[in-house]
Amino acid sequence: MAERAGGVYARMDGRPYTRVSNKKPRKAYVKGVPHNRIHNFESGTKRNDYTVELILRAQREVQIKHNALEAARVAVTKTLSPLGNQYFMKIRTYPHHVLRENPLATGAGADRFSTGMSKAFGKIVGRSARVTKNQAIISVNVKKDQIVLAKNALRKASMKLPIPCRTEIKELAEGSKTAASK
Repeated sequence: MAERAGGVYARMDGRPYTRVSNKKPRKAYVKGVPHNRIHNFESGTKRNDYTVELILRAQREVQIKHNALEAARVAVTKTLSPLGNQYFMKIRTYPHHVLRENPLATGAGADRFSTGMSKAFGKIVGRSARVTKNQAIISVNVKKDQIVLAKNALRKASMKLPIPCRTEIKELAEGSKTAASK
């Protein structure tokens, strides 16, 4: 079965479905949750000599699938690759929410084995991060002369996400505590 578009799961209805057990799944836990596609939430070098922090923020609340977050991470990493390790990038959200889908049969004879809306709870198909308005999604720390490249990287990352985003630029004091040093 092909994967459905991320916009299908964009609305935040109800409370999150997140209770995943690492040991024995019991009745209270979600069973059969797929692994997270994002393996590296940080890339680059953690240092205190970065002068600028660029933050990609969501302009409205939405659920972002883990595939989209991974695609955005890859876009940022590839765009910043000319810098070597002279940057620090961090994914600031985590896909806790488990997505479900009630598969409906189509085609000839579908009415014989389709259950319709009875037993419509749905099977697990993926994960998503629930993002609120103005929440940080990705942050990049660079030196002042690399701002243009970092802005371009975040612009490419925002194209992979299902919502309009804005880039916020923050000046960092020398040696201050940043996302890179936490």
